[in-house]
Amino acid sequence: MEFKDYYALLEVEPTADLKTIKTAYRRLARKYHPDVSTEADAERKFKQMAEAYEVLKDSDRRAEYDLLRQHRDDPRFSGPPPGAGDGHWQHEQGSASDYSDFFESVFGRHASGFQGQTRRHPPRRGQDLEMEVPLFLEETLAGESRTVSFTVPVLDASGRQIDEVKKTLKVKIPAGVTDGERIRLKGQGVAGSQGAANGDLYLVIRLAPHPLFEVDGQNLQIVVPVAPWEAALGATVQVPTLTGKISLTIPPGSQNGQRLRVRGKGLSGKTSSGDLYAILKVVMPAKADEQSAALWRELAEKAAFDPRAAWESAS
Repeated sequence: MEFKDYYALLEVEPTADLKTIKTAYRRLARKYHPDVSTEADAERKFKQMAEAYEVLKDSDRRAEYDLLRQHRDDPRFSGPPPGAGDGHWQHEQGSASDYSDFFESVFGRHASGFQGQTRRHPPRRGQDLEMEVPLFLEETLAGESRTVSFTVPVLDASGRQIDEVKKTLKVKIPAGVTDGERIRLKGQGVAGSQGAANGDLYLVIRLAPHPLFEVDGQNLQIVVPVAPWEAALGATVQVPTLTGKISLTIPPGSQNGQRLRVRGKGLSGKTSSGDLYAILKVVMPAKADEQSAALWRELAEKAAFDPRAAWESAS
């Protein structure tokens, strides 16, 4: 069986410490990982790197391997070197060369179940990813195409992250999405191992705050400032909606805080649309001129109205 030089595979000296070995492995794993590498024969080389690191990172395995390496050219050697485990390794001149077979022949009884890269790390589905996508309220009314960019971790066979790749996708956001809704993009998560399925990417919708509207389920609320005379006499005012302005009729005698319902001007849903609620807010002029103050005094004298009359009946 052909001897495999793990140090040469990781491009380190036999005297290298564990930190140097680990750094070399991560560098080469990034270079040869099948998901990101453009190198020829990357998958085979990646498995070689992983197997070499599996041995050299463990002090016991490394000591046994170093002893074997020391005697590898001794023509008198026909069995395991003294102290090399329990004698399970045999030097076979001219045998078929197989990397994992070499590992098994040396460490098969000490590797805690490691029997080659594929069997130690069985097929594993890739991890799911999640990212938030902010949307303006206006963007929920009709299907919108959005470009999303995200980062996908690249893992080695043991599940350690060795690199990351950036992805950009053009995604159709369906109409009627709500805050917190999750949209699944199948297979856009972390790559699976050993041919297993990739994970998925979940887009979590976050509705951005609006300067005019408050969201209440599928309904919207907007505060509509009105002058005292508009509330008293009634008026028609222009009110913004998500699709443009509409004319809203203020009934005579309207009260501060009164809610007026406008059907179908809320958020779109999967089967129906919500409503818009206009909340009236009576606003006084900041400062009255002499003529306006005189009119207010005249109104106070002539109007038979006591806003606190209910207190009298309650006392």
